[in-house]
Amino acid sequence: MLHRSAAGVRISTLDIHGNPATLYRPDDGAVGPVVVIAHGFAGSQQLMQSFALAFARNGYVAVTFDFPGHGRNAIPLTGSITETDGATRTLVGELRAVADAARPLGDGRLAVLGHSMATDIVVRFAQSTPRVGATIAVSLLSPVVTDRSPGNLLIIVGDWETMLKREALRAVGLATLPAAAAPGVTYGDPARGSGRRMAVSPHVEHVSVLYSEISLREALAWLDAAFGVKRAVPPVIEGRGPWIMLLFGGIVLLAGIVSAFLPRVAAPGAGAGLGWSRIRPALLLPMIVTPLLLRIVPTHFLPVLVADYLAVHFAVYGLITAACLAWTLRASVPPGWGIESNKAFLAATTAVVVFGFAAVVWPIDSFFTSFRPGPGRAPLMMSLLAGTLIFFLSDEWLTRGVGAARGAYAASKAAFLMSLAAAVALDPARLFFLVIIVPEIVLFFWVYGLFSAWTYRQTGHPFVAGLANAVAFAWAIGVTFPLLAG
Repeated sequence: MLHRSAAGVRISTLDIHGNPATLYRPDDGAVGPVVVIAHGFAGSQQLMQSFALAFARNGYVAVTFDFPGHGRNAIPLTGSITETDGATRTLVGELRAVADAARPLGDGRLAVLGHSMATDIVVRFAQSTPRVGATIAVSLLSPVVTDRSPGNLLIIVGDWETMLKREALRAVGLATLPAAAAPGVTYGDPARGSGRRMAVSPHVEHVSVLYSEISLREALAWLDAAFGVKRAVPPVIEGRGPWIMLLFGGIVLLAGIVSAFLPRVAAPGAGAGLGWSRIRPALLLPMIVTPLLLRIVPTHFLPVLVADYLAVHFAVYGLITAACLAWTLRASVPPGWGIESNKAFLAATTAVVVFGFAAVVWPIDSFFTSFRPGPGRAPLMMSLLAGTLIFFLSDEWLTRGVGAARGAYAASKAAFLMSLAAAVALDPARLFFLVIIVPEIVLFFWVYGLFSAWTYRQTGHPFVAGLANAVAFAWAIGVTFPLLAG
């Protein structure tokens, strides 16, 4: 079903001054207006496939690309990420280069679409570029929108994006004063270049808004209105969101099924086996001390946004957890950590890691976002792995074992998230971008928590899942966080 959404579309790759891009055009060779589609922070062009396919299936030419430092683009992002004349100028320039190369691929007419961070980029580009027929901002974040600029502005926002809905109403309201703006109402005339509209996609948030059928229909209808397209038959629109959810749900279900075939590594019950009275210090101490300690310890050593801090946070948190375990358990750790067979341990760990690559990395990279490492990312992933290994091995041993407190695994992850929140509160200027990825960390903790529980139940040893989860987290952060120059 996911592949079916590409029916009738010819897809080819482009290289635009070293930037990997993808061209989507109707299979019948029809040439229509070009829509250049830009992804958001820590995203990639794969994340925007739904819009590209929907446009190409209905007569438009669509081009997606990776911004510098993102996805498969090996060129680091230059300029300060907090200054308008820094990274913002770099990203607008990159969009301009892609648009200049893409415009001749269609009939000469041009529209732009951006998500999240890229909404500000497409707005600034449209304001400074003549003959942009339409601007579509999904989850608008731009302070430069005025009552007349950019022209033909459609804002799409998810129903669960409460703050961004208010921002969208403000932006649309600029063109409707003194009357108040309302969602679902078109103000001005898109055919004359003066259109302004806010559309709300129901039951979606900041990422799933990209896969909503309502989002796709609103965007296509806006392009049709701006370019005067009259359709004799209804457009072909297929939302991919439910199928992607079904795919990932199937992956989780499959993990539970195949875990039953893992070999037994240790006698049931390896782990600290601590009840609530004995586990509390190991939960609270790293949560409190880690953000305070890292407030004064330098953590700038990787050319990637906040990933160096995350690597050190994982490592320090894990070391403090391990110290608490050593003090609590003293000499009660079994010889060889309770591993009965090194061969079984190696086989089980390898099987779980390979499953992660085959059943998680490949589908995410194919249908969701770029999840294969590009050039220059291997050293980053190894640095991250050093930190995640310490954390997950300590955490898995802490929360497993005979007599372990019920809910300890979830409590330890909640404590870690609270430590990140404290770190952001202590240094918001530098670590604010951690807030953006917290939902993804929560999702990973939940999914890999299930994997961990099933793996531990079958193998009897917490280090199998600990090693696999460490690899998974280092991989996810290493391949998605933007590379920065300098």
